[in-house]
Amino acid sequence: MTGALLAIAVLLARPLVASAQGAFAVTPTWEGIAVCSGQPVTSPSPAFTVTGVPAGTATLDFRMVDLDAPDFQHGGGKVRYSGQSRIAPGAFQFTGPCPPRTHRYQWTVLAEDAAGRPIGTARATKTYP
Repeated sequence: MTGALLAIAVLLARPLVASAQGAFAVTPTWEGIAVCSGQPVTSPSPAFTVTGVPAGTATLDFRMVDLDAPDFQHGGGKVRYSGQSRIAPGAFQFTGPCPPRTHRYQWTVLAEDAAGRPIGTARATKTYP
């Protein structure tokens, strides 16, 4: 019984620690990308804001998926993380959005430790254009 109570106490305490640090979140923009001219092109990445990045993060791995055309590979890239809250445009190259009409795009960002192990995930959806 004592072990079960201890396990429950640990589980209840975990959200308090997470909320004190803030949830890992990403806010994408389209600032800095190449303008769509009818065909997808390799583009500098847009600007991002990240908050609540897990302690021990060495790298942020950005990936974009078109939720309205999920088979199209947009790719992404990795950025060294040293505590910055803004990731400047052009931090990596990816295939920019160029839909025939407004599409929804989801950015997934993995926070990785120095060994490349994922320690957190953030997601955000943004439409284009």
